[in-house]
Amino acid sequence: MTKHNAISALSRRNLLKAGAGLITAPAVLGSASAFAQARKEVVLVNYGGAAMKAFDEAYVQPFAAQGGRIVLDGSGPLNGKILTMVQSRNVTWDICDGGITTLAELGPRNALEKIDYSIVDKTKVPAEFAYENGVVNYMFSSVLAWDTAKVKETPTLADFFDLKKYPGRRMMRKDSQAMLELCLLADGVPLDKLYPLDTRRAFAKLATIKKEVLYWNSGAESQSLMRDGECVMGLLWHTRANILKGETNNRIAFTFKDGLLQPGLWVVPKGNPAGAEAFRAIASMQQPEGQVKLLAAMGNGPSNPAAQALVPAAQRAMNPADPANAAVQAKINAAWYIENHSKTFQAYLDFISS
Repeated sequence: MTKHNAISALSRRNLLKAGAGLITAPAVLGSASAFAQARKEVVLVNYGGAAMKAFDEAYVQPFAAQGGRIVLDGSGPLNGKILTMVQSRNVTWDICDGGITTLAELGPRNALEKIDYSIVDKTKVPAEFAYENGVVNYMFSSVLAWDTAKVKETPTLADFFDLKKYPGRRMMRKDSQAMLELCLLADGVPLDKLYPLDTRRAFAKLATIKKEVLYWNSGAESQSLMRDGECVMGLLWHTRANILKGETNNRIAFTFKDGLLQPGLWVVPKGNPAGAEAFRAIASMQQPEGQVKLLAAMGNGPSNPAAQALVPAAQRAMNPADPANAAVQAKINAAWYIENHSKTFQAYLDFISS
């Protein structure tokens, strides 16, 4: 073993020993010889919290039943962390819960492995969400939510920008992704004509309510702003809106109409320790049964079309990938983001802070 490999192995063992924020598959750690003969462990990184238990039940346990081993790390797979690992050649993660901006920021820097579609089944995902360096793991949406105590009728996305009809503060994400699309949809751009994004038109639309907008950085912050009555309407992830609906006994409502359907993506950092075992884990997580469990636990929509038939009727209303809900939404365009995300994101930050 080279010095570099020894350091990488030590770092990985230290990560596992740390324990905090990690969940391991049961009945795998045994004698040193048994461990050496076992299949390579796969470290999967998400954003912690409720996702740890949900991912364990939906993904970790089924893979363990197949003889594999997934270790969950809830520290958050931020793009900067992934890039630092790859550039320092000290990669300890195998699979990261990423998104379109992960492809846009890390793909051009050669920081991601190509998805091995000889192992991962392309027929088990929508074709438009199977990318060279990432494959859809679940679906989520950016949607309009509102406070029914202050907005009595069901508002439209255009109403979000109408301060005369509905006075009060609005809430948006401190990130251009999805926010610019929703600005354009509110301004009358058809669902299937969004891309390439007319950013000037989007900024002009945002300017009409700029003085009344509060911006959220985290999902928890978006929940707080709506729950505490700081805003009468907000643009946020449907998963958070769904939680708010339950927390507030339906005081906060939301709609998928004119939302933006987006894929969460499995990405594999360049030089991941588990190698091809990461793709076998991803293939296992394509099973529809586990995806339906994740929907029930967190509201993340199944990415395998075969899972839709397994979704209980009571859960279809919160499923962004349900055919009825998907039909009234636009779909994000990864190719546009790969070409334009960096400059558009900075322009958005400059605009909202000016």
